[in-house]
Amino acid sequence: MGGAQVKPLPEGVRRVAAALQGHGAGHEPVMLDAAARTAQQAADALGVALGQIAKSIVFRRLPDDAAVLVITSGDRRVDEAKVAARVCGPGQTLARADAAFVKAATGFSIGGVAPLAHARPPVMLIDAELFRFDVIWAAAGHPHAVFRLTPAELRAWTGAPVADVTAR
Repeated sequence: MGGAQVKPLPEGVRRVAAALQGHGAGHEPVMLDAAARTAQQAADALGVALGQIAKSIVFRRLPDDAAVLVITSGDRRVDEAKVAARVCGPGQTLARADAAFVKAATGFSIGGVAPLAHARPPVMLIDAELFRFDVIWAAAGHPHAVFRLTPAELRAWTGAPVADVTAR
């Protein structure tokens, strides 16, 4: 019996698939042949506009050590000061999260951080710029995995507020 060998989905992708199923999503994660660690790689692999990629940027809120996840449009840059103004209280600041912190806080490696199914629920913001598109694509728990959704689904499934978090 020849043919392709079926490989089990990575654990992070299985968590995202279960979360999508729990939300009644009509589609599942897609495994890409090439890595989609960056928004540009994902857009190229999917044949979509760069802005349709919902990229995940993780910050570390100091001193409470909370993960802050910003889901932003792939063609935009996050303005750290705008994010800090939304999620930091007096005496708190933000720092970029390193790979070990991202993995421990979200359960995903950098390049595969999904907006769902985290190890610990992060503080989350959704970039208002994503609402320019009817369909967006987000990481699905692995650098080769993505899933399709709408900005409204992202907001409904995460409960995260929509905010202006990008640099102009």
